[in-house]
This record gives sequence, structure tokens and C-alpha cells, in this order.
Amino acid sequence: MSPQPQPRPRRLPAPWRIERIPAGWTVLDASGRNLAYVYGADERSGVADDRLTLDEARRIAANIARLPELLGRGGALAAGASAG
Repeated sequence: MSPQPQPRPRRLPAPWRIERIPAGWTVLDASGRNLAYVYGADERSGVADDRLTLDEARRIAANIARLPELLGRGGALAAGASAG
């Protein structure tokens, strides 16, 4: 029985950026691939539940977008790669 070849890790090229979407923010890599969606509610809507506000969602998305910089990866982050 021959060993299965290991799949090559996907590359997520930096820099990552955030863009506004109707209900929150999305994080995109340099090629435009959506990496994460972070949703929030408009504070003026009067909804009193545990959802994130749009500002909280923006801050979380911005921190996700900083991951390649924080992990010291200049060019790209490999999906599934361990940090450190």
C-alpha cells in the first residue's frame, strides 16, 4: 500500500486587508480570497442582545488581518501551518 501524498498547504498571500460588507467586515488576502467574515449590529438599531457592534466587528477583523505581520511572515501564511 503506497502512502498518500500530503496535500500542499494553501498559500494566503499578505498583505491581508479588511473591507466593509452590509452586515460587518470581511478579511481578504492579497489575491482577494475571503478569509473571514465578522458580523456586527448597528448600535442605532436598538437591538439589545449579545451581538458584536459594527465597531467591535471592525476591530476583530483588523486584528485578523494583522496575523501575517504578528506571526512574522513577510510574504504569505500557509493555511494549517502552526504558528511559532
